[in-house]
Amino acid sequence: MDLKEIQNLIKFVSNSGVAEVKLETGDVKITIRTTLEGNTPDITYVQQAPMQQAMAAPVAAAPVAAAPVAAAPAADDNSKYVTIKSPMIGTFYRKPSPDKPVFVEVGSTIQKGDVLCVVEAMKLFNEIEAEVTGKIVKILVDDMSPVEFDQPLFLVDPS
Repeated sequence: MDLKEIQNLIKFVSNSGVAEVKLETGDVKITIRTTLEGNTPDITYVQQAPMQQAMAAPVAAAPVAAAPVAAAPAADDNSKYVTIKSPMIGTFYRKPSPDKPVFVEVGSTIQKGDVLCVVEAMKLFNEIEAEVTGKIVKILVDDMSPVEFDQPLFLVDPS
């Protein structure tokens, strides 16, 4: 497992509400426990290999443990905004077709029910509508990018 896979696993466990996850693959053993206060993961990373690699394992775990903490201040800055999320897995499009203009830009004022983007799933193009009235503060996904269910797409300032 590389560092990116471990970081993704930590994010998944933190967001899932699971208390503990143990993963063993080959010579790598990882245990991730979340606490009820703040969902901060407690990580145990063990690599049963030659002595040099086993001693390097705690060093590799240190940046991983710091990653969720570093993301916390950014979440506080965005707490006043409404996050519009993808209702499905698919491909995110900012335009109704390649030769048309984008639905919205950063700074656009939107009304509840306005179309913000399209998510293509299984050759069906699903219009994603605004859930609130406000102003687009940030577009979180690049055009023609794959999106997951419940992935944040837009930040909207409702004031």
